[in-house]
Amino acid sequence: MSALLGLALGLGLTLCASPALWPRPERLAEASVRRRWLRTMLAQAGLDRVPATAFLATAGITGVAAFAVLHATTGVVVIAVTGGALGLLAPFIVLSSRARRHRRSTRTMWPDVVDLLLSGVRAGLGLPDALGALAHSAPAPLRHGFEGFERDFRVHADFGAALDRAKERFADPTADRILETLRMAREVGGNRLGVVLRSLSAQLRTDAAIRLEVEARQSWVVGAARIGVAAPWLVLVLLATRPEAAAAYNSSEGSLMVAIGLIVTIVAYRVMLAVGRLPEPRRWFA
Repeated sequence: MSALLGLALGLGLTLCASPALWPRPERLAEASVRRRWLRTMLAQAGLDRVPATAFLATAGITGVAAFAVLHATTGVVVIAVTGGALGLLAPFIVLSSRARRHRRSTRTMWPDVVDLLLSGVRAGLGLPDALGALAHSAPAPLRHGFEGFERDFRVHADFGAALDRAKERFADPTADRILETLRMAREVGGNRLGVVLRSLSAQLRTDAAIRLEVEARQSWVVGAARIGVAAPWLVLVLLATRPEAAAAYNSSEGSLMVAIGLIVTIVAYRVMLAVGRLPEPRRWFA
């Protein structure tokens, strides 16, 4: 009888773990998309050397630590669970914010990169040599991508594959536009590359100036959203340190109220961000 129970337990555990051990092809594709999204976010934040598994482990540790601290401080389960969930999401929020700041800071550098590239082409350099020279002359935050291109092209002598890997390193829609323009110029040929690069540089400068002006005017909306989200929860944590408040929030009615407040907070925060933030350019050539 004990052997039969052991077999039943082993079979049950195997069935529970089967989605992770033998995932269906569509689930494998979804996991690949999620990993690619995380690698793209890390690259956009300038953390392309950080492994995705290390980042996920950090997020898990942050969530567990937030849950433990809040549970030890307040003793309210629903607040501790909410804090653990927010702690789990905090690294992703920080990563997204850092990626936006990195894109904002490099947006004004790409026109200079195009000008340097145009100077190299005018000096008689081939496109691979002109791109490789940017590893030494481009703005410092962008040099790593061109260093990788120079290294890849020297090893494999494949211009298209080196461009694809450079696009993965930059993970930037502006870089995609520039590199795809160079790919087309190399494959099609012609003598209009200088005119195209000058037009692209002027367009990038105009777009960057307009976006900076609009973002400066709407930054107060994003700041107000963050303050409006954080303030009520800080007050809730302070109230929960009192025994009578903790007992009230540990009841079913208190837990329901906290859950409803969490849902309202998330919806309001997303609405405020949608109002106060410009849409980010998409990577059409990724």
